[in-house]
Amino acid sequence: MTVTVSIPAERSSQKKKNGFVEGFFDWTEAVITALIAVMVLFVFVARVNVVVDGSSMEPNYYNHYRVFVNCVDRSFSRGDVVVIDANGTQMKERLIKRVIATEGQTVDIDSASGTVLVNGKALDESAYIRNGITAQTGSVKFPVTVPKGCVFVLGDNRTVSQDSRFPEVGMVSTHYLIGKVEFLLNPFRGFHAS
Repeated sequence: MTVTVSIPAERSSQKKKNGFVEGFFDWTEAVITALIAVMVLFVFVARVNVVVDGSSMEPNYYNHYRVFVNCVDRSFSRGDVVVIDANGTQMKERLIKRVIATEGQTVDIDSASGTVLVNGKALDESAYIRNGITAQTGSVKFPVTVPKGCVFVLGDNRTVSQDSRFPEVGMVSTHYLIGKVEFLLNPFRGFHAS
């Protein structure tokens, strides 16, 4: 014997309506969760909206290059390229510079040769600076010792870079370092989309 149960049409449409509403809320919740995760990723973990402005880091980072910045690794050392929040300097915009010395290290610039010395030892900067010469520009008197919690930074294109040699930048607190540049996102200089 077969028993057949019929559901009134209005109850069936109510079930479909409730299922649609539940599905919509589940989908909305998933989208909001994904958006929050993406925001956390790009605010606290990494930034991809950093664009080089100017020529102070040539020949390694040209104007309008976009870079990927790691915001999690807070161990800064000599040679790291960092992005500096404008609030950490007297400049109006954030900066991209290379760390030359960290807290407790003494920086000097040999005026005759244009060589940078850290703790009395000349740095080999041939891998990243343009002309191999660093001038004592600005009003900072050398030698200088980097204070606790700070770094001394220079641009790779030393003839045009405003960096720790100038009081407007000076020694930069690591608190104002947004993060380290890990790699270029668009390293194709001169390429323009039409």
